[in-house]
Amino acid sequence: MSPSQRSIISGLLLMSVSLCCSKLSCKEGHSGPTHESMQAVFDREAFRPAVNLSNPTITNISFTLYAVLGVNEKTQILTTFLWLRLYWQHEFLVWDPDECDGVIKISLPVKKLWSPDIIVYEFVDDDVSQACPYVYVNHTGHIRWDRMLRLVSACNLKIFSFPFDMQNCTFTFGSYMHTIMDVRVSPALTFQEMSRNSKRYLEASGEWELVDILGETSILKFGVDEWDIITFWVVIKRRPVLYVVNLLIPSSFLMLIDILSFYLPPHSVDRASFKMTLILGYTVFLLIMNDLLPSTANGTPIIAFWRRSSLRMSFTTTP
Repeated sequence: MSPSQRSIISGLLLMSVSLCCSKLSCKEGHSGPTHESMQAVFDREAFRPAVNLSNPTITNISFTLYAVLGVNEKTQILTTFLWLRLYWQHEFLVWDPDECDGVIKISLPVKKLWSPDIIVYEFVDDDVSQACPYVYVNHTGHIRWDRMLRLVSACNLKIFSFPFDMQNCTFTFGSYMHTIMDVRVSPALTFQEMSRNSKRYLEASGEWELVDILGETSILKFGVDEWDIITFWVVIKRRPVLYVVNLLIPSSFLMLIDILSFYLPPHSVDRASFKMTLILGYTVFLLIMNDLLPSTANGTPIIAFWRRSSLRMSFTTTP
């Protein structure tokens, strides 16, 4: 390490120690810390707010699944809307409430402060939700940032048992750049509490309902570096009522009529015309209901095999 680099690091350490040892100042009759005392913190927003840079910043994460906006089986994409909440410690934003007119919490622009670069590793599109520009800062330096996140993520969707299928999609939260030497992540709530809150506030779910949210913390290793991550498994189940009414019941009715047609006399003229009408009904129904069936390159729903086999049976049994 060159002497110039050592001097820069020493200056940063001395600056951090000086900021930490002196709390934010307040004026008499002024509610909260003064702008002048916070300006020194704002000027150093690019640096991680830790007195000892060898100690990582702990980031706590929790989210509430507010809506399931769409499931695209063909492109294997899940679109959801999350209420995301992040917590971390800013060791330089500390003041004494007794000296600041009893103020224990203030709101500050998030762009003025350092924030952890927490992302979802499965995201495949930009977030177009409304940004929240402010954070809450406690007098102890504890920061809370509430975000709205429209998450478009990749998910391995299995549709073999459609319309009674259940999907298990993964959300992996972690820092994109900072390794475990700088940023550690942990859940702010238990996974059971996140699942319970999501079931309570879930809206605009359409044909999907939330079954459970599971999770675990782990270490992601890539080369010599390691990242702290939290993996959530969001289990959702399709509501099959729409497809039972519009797909299964008409298909079963046509199949029942096809079976009953065997009781017609073999040499009857009406049997041939009836079977041709039934085949025409099968064909029209296949074209109309084709949009209701999900299609992927990885698999086909079992109901599609059933419909095609019924149509094939009608062709082979037509006199």
